[in-house]
Amino acid sequence: MEKNAVMDLLIKTGALLTGHFRLSSGKHSDKYIQCALLLQWPEHANYIANEMGKKFPDKKIDIVIGPAIGGITLAYETARVFKARGLWTERKEDKMILSRGFKIEKGENVLVVEDVITTGGSVSEVIGLVEELGGNIIGVSSIINRANATEIKGYPFKSLLKLDFKTFEPESCPLCEKGFEIYSPGSRKAL
Repeated sequence: MEKNAVMDLLIKTGALLTGHFRLSSGKHSDKYIQCALLLQWPEHANYIANEMGKKFPDKKIDIVIGPAIGGITLAYETARVFKARGLWTERKEDKMILSRGFKIEKGENVLVVEDVITTGGSVSEVIGLVEELGGNIIGVSSIINRANATEIKGYPFKSLLKLDFKTFEPESCPLCEKGFEIYSPGSRKAL
């Protein structure tokens, strides 16, 4: 797959936004990827999931899991590729939990997925939960890698597209200095 194909889909679906954004990490940026606008189209979600599945060929995957909200559709669609179960975690009282009756049995092979990874905070929490439950983590995958990382918590991290958007600390954000209105589009409360 050409990386341009993913970028083309982001642009075509309006998922690549420009403006002044507060990221879940608390940092600010002039660009934001709203993957929900891409994944709302089943044919695009299917394409993305198949491409993510190709990043872990010949791996036996029992479970694909992602953090709500961004990881739900990806976990489900990528699980379909591996003929696995698709689970998601939720945040309750600032802690990542497995709810809704989902279970991970000791030794099950797990792939962790997320739409965009900037700091790796949410997927690190998912990894911690899977480890605690005895799951065997095969790796981490995302559509977008803003972290410029190749592993997360010691596990291989493979993305479809690496993007190096500028981020700013709030106290030194040039967009704040210019008085631009800020938006917080993420699903997690900004830190």
